[in-house]
Amino acid sequence: MIREISNRKIVEAVKVLSLEANFFLGEDVKELLNEALRFEESPLGREVIRELLKNARIAAEEKLPICQDTGTAIVFVEIGQDARITGGDLHEAINEGISRGYKEGFLRKSMVENPLKRKNTGDNTPAMIYTEIVSGNRLMLTLMAKGAGAENCSQIKMLRPTAEIEEIENFVLEVVRQAGPNACPPIIVGIGLGGTFETAPLLAKKAILRDIRKRHSQRYLAKLEKELLKKINSLGIGPAGLGGRTTALAVNIESYPCHIGSLPVAVNLDCHAHRVKTWLS
Repeated sequence: MIREISNRKIVEAVKVLSLEANFFLGEDVKELLNEALRFEESPLGREVIRELLKNARIAAEEKLPICQDTGTAIVFVEIGQDARITGGDLHEAINEGISRGYKEGFLRKSMVENPLKRKNTGDNTPAMIYTEIVSGNRLMLTLMAKGAGAENCSQIKMLRPTAEIEEIENFVLEVVRQAGPNACPPIIVGIGLGGTFETAPLLAKKAILRDIRKRHSQRYLAKLEKELLKKINSLGIGPAGLGGRTTALAVNIESYPCHIGSLPVAVNLDCHAHRVKTWLS
């Protein structure tokens, strides 16, 4: 049965998502930060984690941004093939919601019209919108407010199809090592394996959307996530890059089939101000 969803409803939902993502740190991140506080050996590292938790509490209580960089608005859309948007265009509704949320919440507007001329758009639009058609008649919107610091440290590499797991691990570790303090650790590491040149980075970004307390459903990938997290936390970068064993809170992997002659690997980093919220209609 075809279900109609008003674009006005979408505008309001996206406005709320943009505010909540920037004001309220996810329960999964808070839980792992508290866990890291128990295991971190560095006194300075523990102090940084305590300050991050305090910062998140104040942001929630006073409805202030977790971080001054309120990010690029990235919206993943899952729309059922039996859903119909009424009253206007879906993408226009999403961008209107972003504009309203960032203006009403006094969130920093960071988008520029042209990557070379650098004139600010004034309302943090346009959002980066990725749309997937699924079965059914539901609409699910997942908004990520992605800061530039961690995003700028992300990389992709086209490995040989004969590459060993060790080569993938070495690439991931090198990306994190090069990022150092610039990605605002403790970080979340998203890894995309497979697809094509443009697919792997999108997989890496989608990997970050998963609850960071949960491992991949496929055992061999869950094992790789666990092993990589251990190796990353052995680098000694630590909270805020000041040393310690908590460089990353989680490693999330997503994979997709690829050509016999390819093995794309992408690493997308996210900072401790991990801002992801979802709306389902």
